[in-house]
Amino acid sequence: MDFLNNTDIVVAIAFLIFVGILLYYRVPALVLGRLDSRAEQIRRDLAEARELREEAQALLAQYERRQKEVKEQAEEIIRAAKLDAERAMEAGKVEIRRSVERRVKNATDQIEAAEAAAIKQIRDRAAAVAVAAAGEVIRERMSDADARALLDRSIAEVGARLH
Repeated sequence: MDFLNNTDIVVAIAFLIFVGILLYYRVPALVLGRLDSRAEQIRRDLAEARELREEAQALLAQYERRQKEVKEQAEEIIRAAKLDAERAMEAGKVEIRRSVERRVKNATDQIEAAEAAAIKQIRDRAAAVAVAAAGEVIRERMSDADARALLDRSIAEVGARLH
């Protein structure tokens, strides 16, 4: 038993016994089974992570499309609002122009009416003054007989024109 004094041989025998015990209790199969189950779990986790990544990319693409659509809608709303504002401004300008024209026309009509009334008043006053002056002249120059004859002719003429 001299070989037991050699440590290399003792370590080799101990190693072979250890390996035999491991094989007897099927430790490598257990370790491989655990490694296989762990590898399978890692594959499932990777597949799930891949699916989640694809879903996230799909959601991101969908949100980017929605954002683009919303941006386009906002730009369209802004364009429409600007057009409406321009139309309203033009309509306002036209309405103001019409209003000013109506007011100028009304003022012109009022001025013309006031002018015509003033002219009529002046003519009426001039006619009244002329009639009064003529009456004075006639009274001074006409005799009573001539005045009665003139009055009779005037009454006859008014009666003829009325009938």
